[in-house]
Amino acid sequence: MEVFAEYLAKIDHPQHRDRTEGALAWVTKKFPSLMPKMAWNQPMFTDHGTYIIGFSVSKQHLAVAPESVGISHFSDEIVRAGYDHTKQLVRIKWDSPVDFTLLEKMIEFNILDKADCSTFWRQ
Repeated sequence: MEVFAEYLAKIDHPQHRDRTEGALAWVTKKFPSLMPKMAWNQPMFTDHGTYIIGFSVSKQHLAVAPESVGISHFSDEIVRAGYDHTKQLVRIKWDSPVDFTLLEKMIEFNILDKADCSTFWRQ
């Protein structure tokens, strides 16, 4: 988690910082084989050099980015969880709970779907 320390320290709102840190810690613990890294000023996790999932914060929400294929694949579940999304990210409002079961499914999907991927992003 040390790789994310500077990023987390810059989140002014204590509850937003705690929630973000909790989500990043959960991914680190649940998926110890993933590599945590900072890129494009955002915390993310990779597997064999390919992007799996990333996070960012805004005033209104914690954003989770499993790439557009992951968004498309889980669109119905994302909506059922009470989140809205764009083609590239899922918005989890600060007053909404994090659906860790859905997060786990998105990460597992990307790990399996990108097992033979040799690029950072899907082509």
